[in-house]
Amino acid sequence: MDNVLKTAPAVFAVGCSYQIMVPVNCPCLMWVNVGGETFADESNGILRSDIAVHRMTVPSEFLDRIGKYTVVYRKIIERKPYFTESEEPVCFEFDFHPVRGDGVRAYHIADSHNMVDKPVEAYNTYVRHYGKIDFLIFNGDIPTDSGSPENFDTIYRIADAITHGNIPIVYSRGNHDMRGFYADRVADYTPSENGKTYYTFRLGGIWGIILDCAEDKDDSDPEYGHTVLCHSFREAQIEFIKNVVSNRETEYLSGGTDYKMVLCHVPFSTSNNSEEKFNIERDIYREWSSLLRENIHPDIMLCGHLHKLAVSKPGEEYDQLGLPCTLVIGSAMKYGKYFAGAGLEFSDGKINTVLTDSEGEIIGSYTV
Repeated sequence: MDNVLKTAPAVFAVGCSYQIMVPVNCPCLMWVNVGGETFADESNGILRSDIAVHRMTVPSEFLDRIGKYTVVYRKIIERKPYFTESEEPVCFEFDFHPVRGDGVRAYHIADSHNMVDKPVEAYNTYVRHYGKIDFLIFNGDIPTDSGSPENFDTIYRIADAITHGNIPIVYSRGNHDMRGFYADRVADYTPSENGKTYYTFRLGGIWGIILDCAEDKDDSDPEYGHTVLCHSFREAQIEFIKNVVSNRETEYLSGGTDYKMVLCHVPFSTSNNSEEKFNIERDIYREWSSLLRENIHPDIMLCGHLHKLAVSKPGEEYDQLGLPCTLVIGSAMKYGKYFAGAGLEFSDGKINTVLTDSEGEIIGSYTV
């Protein structure tokens, strides 16, 4: 972009809002203008400057209606208690294309582990055959870990290459995102709702719920070195799902909902891993699955984590804990060499899923 912005903005769908997030190279003040209104990156009335990624929250309905936004920043010369010095404002305008109607396309990327080019190539394979997408899905482990803040740049570099700041993104955290010195600050670099990495979203007629299994082994596993507390985090999501069900009229039963999705990095409905240490939290995951299946009735669940491609219906291979709907495990990879992801088209009450890879191949297609 320029010497201040690292990439184009990423427009993340969270609840009934968009979080427009922009990574930067140096301290600056930032806001966005939408339809004559200003939405700033501020904290209790103070514009933030000494941060790596700016976040401006805009109501979804408003940005959808206006269809464009302008990112404005002032580069800080020196921030002082009195008479702070900053440069003149710099503006970049972006068109925005909301998700509308039927025939909506999306592309699912998980487990890119710091790769940028290969996931983009897999996406390009889908676009060449099926046309442009309307939104992008990130489903965990986009950085290889949280050991360095530069790893989070992977998220924004892929988003820039695919969306150019013009279409929305849905984001889910992965287990590798929980590892490293900056793991407790992931919510500073990525979208969240009140700091939580689980929430719902709506894009046109598509409603979704994002769940977060966190790590993939017990908290006591020596790999974590006493740094995680995931059991209670998973338990809290039982109440979260129950609250979503209680608010069904404003969530998945609100007018215009044509499709319902579940996004989670880990396919929690299965416990068939050959290593028992990965088969954790069966009771919690059974309850998650039961609440989803008996109340929300989702159409599709998208996961990654296993580094392979698979489609499983209830009662089939990946259903050990009460799979609530058809499961698509939509990412496969070889570090630095290969990537495969999943394209989706929501049309005529069905979801057509196509698995494509970085070598230009269509691996398979399925209809949900």
